Amino acid sequence: MDILEKFKDYLKQNELKAPSFHPYFEEALNYMLQAGGKHFRAQLLLGVVSAVDERRFEGALAIAMALEMIHTYSLIHDDLPAMDDADLRRGRPSLHKKYDEVTAILVGDALNTDAFLIAASANLSDEIKIKCIKTLARNAGSSGMVLGQAIDCRFENSPLKQSELEFLHLHKTGALIAAAFELGAIIGGLKDELAHELYKIGLKLGLIFQIEDDIIDATGDEASAGKPVGADGAKNSFVNLLGLAGARSYKQRLIDEVSGAMSGYDASLRDLVLNLIEKYLKG
Repeated sequence: MDILEKFKDYLKQNELKAPSFHPYFEEALNYMLQAGGKHFRAQLLLGVVSAVDERRFEGALAIAMALEMIHTYSLIHDDLPAMDDADLRRGRPSLHKKYDEVTAILVGDALNTDAFLIAASANLSDEIKIKCIKTLARNAGSSGMVLGQAIDCRFENSPLKQSELEFLHLHKTGALIAAAFELGAIIGGLKDELAHELYKIGLKLGLIFQIEDDIIDATGDEASAGKPVGADGAKNSFVNLLGLAGARSYKQRLIDEVSGAMSGYDASLRDLVLNLIEKYLKG
C-alpha cells in the first residue's frame, strides 16, 4: 500500500464523530473530507517522514489528517456564495449545495477547530506536537492562508501586479504546501535550518501548484477537474496576467528551480518531490 492509499485508509478509519439528534451534521462533517481529492499536502508531509524516519510514519498520520482538515475547511468556505460561489468540488456538489450555507459554515468552523484536537492527540512527543501545532496555526491563519484569501477576495476585480499576485498565492496556496514540507521535517527530526530550507522550497511548490490550477481553469473541463472551470474569467490569475504560454513558461522555470534545489537532498526525498510534480503539476 503506497502513501496515498495509507492516508485514505487512515481517513476512513478515523471518520469524525459528532453524535447528537441533528439529522445530518455528522454526515456533513465527513462529506468533503472523505470525497477524495489529491491529498497533495498530506502526501508531501508523509513522504518526507517516510524518507527521513519511517518509524515516525504512524504518528505523522494524525498531523497529516489535521492538515487535510484545515485545507478542506478552506475549500468549503471558499465555495460559499460570499466567496467563489462554486457548485462543484472534488467531483460532487459543494457542501453548501449538498446541504445548506449554515451547515457549510459550521462544518468549516468545526474542521478548522477539530484539526488542532487531532494534532494535539497525535502519537508523537509533546515537543514535536507543539512545533507542529505552531506551524499549522502560523500557515493557516492571519499570516498565511487566510491572509491570502482576504487579499484574493478584496482585489477580485482589481488587476494585480505579478509581485502582488505571487504574494497572494504564496499565502493562500503556498503556505499550507510549505507547511506540509516543514511538518514532515519536524516530525522526521530534521534540524530547524533544514526544515526552513524545505519550507522555502515548499513555497515555490505552492506557486507551481497554483499556476497549474490556473492553467486547468483556462483549458480544462469540469469532469476531469472535479470543480467548475472557466470561473477565473477576468479575475487575478497567472494565465490572465502572463497569458497561457507565459504561465506555462513560468511554471516550468519554477519546476526547474525546485528540481535544482532538491538535487542536494537524499535521493528518496528528492524523488518524492519530483514524482509529485510529475503526477500532479506537469500538465
